[in-house]
Amino acid sequence: MSYTAKDVSSLRQSTGAGMMDCKKALEESGGDIEAAKQWLREKGLAASAKRDDRDNAQGVVSIIVDGARASIVKLKCETDFVASSDSFKAEADALAAAVLEKGEAGLADRTTQIDDLKILLKEKIEVGETIRFEAAAGNIIDSYAHIQGGRGVNGVIVEMSGASVELAHDIAVHIAFARPKYLTQDDVPADVVAKERETLETITRNEGKPEQAVAKIVDGRIGGFFKDVCLLEQPYAKDDKVSIKQLIGDANIIRFAQVEIG
Repeated sequence: MSYTAKDVSSLRQSTGAGMMDCKKALEESGGDIEAAKQWLREKGLAASAKRDDRDNAQGVVSIIVDGARASIVKLKCETDFVASSDSFKAEADALAAAVLEKGEAGLADRTTQIDDLKILLKEKIEVGETIRFEAAAGNIIDSYAHIQGGRGVNGVIVEMSGASVELAHDIAVHIAFARPKYLTQDDVPADVVAKERETLETITRNEGKPEQAVAKIVDGRIGGFFKDVCLLEQPYAKDDKVSIKQLIGDANIIRFAQVEIG
């Protein structure tokens, strides 16, 4: 089967490959456009394997909230330029929609599109964190996405009970900027607390504090550690005289998730 200049142009537009690569693909496939696309995909994937050691710390965080369901997906790439492209952001949104419907199993539905994106954009592109919440009956979910350069770079979803949508949103905004790692003190693993206590003891002794005072000083500093890492202990970002626990009153934070670029 032969091919024409129009076939080469069409193949270039649909794959983003170079002219000579498109000609080669059509030659190898006997002019069959679909076979040529597959040939280019395979060659593109082979090329992308060489990019595996590159740093892909850029990307997009996409969030979807649909009633009692929510999803967050991070799609990673190498440069701001690619991360800000319409095709890349659209794929991140499509991935979030797939995860919303099927959880992580939905990612398999987008394999071909991700492979095509690698060929088109010529970068190391891969899916990062994927999170899906489905709220219990009567609970609410809200979210916050910090936008930078026209793309989401810091996303939060939170599930609460006994709360208004406005309160849940305020909590999501706080989480985005305060970056808690745990909800409560009880959620902090014992080994993490032990390691922090050991570090604080060393710091306190290096400061020349009397040995008999070390334990009490460390206890106080451990309290400060919990305020840094536990959401309910943190001072509210908009009013540091109020803790998050005080702010929510009788409401409860069931769980939260945060995904960031970088």
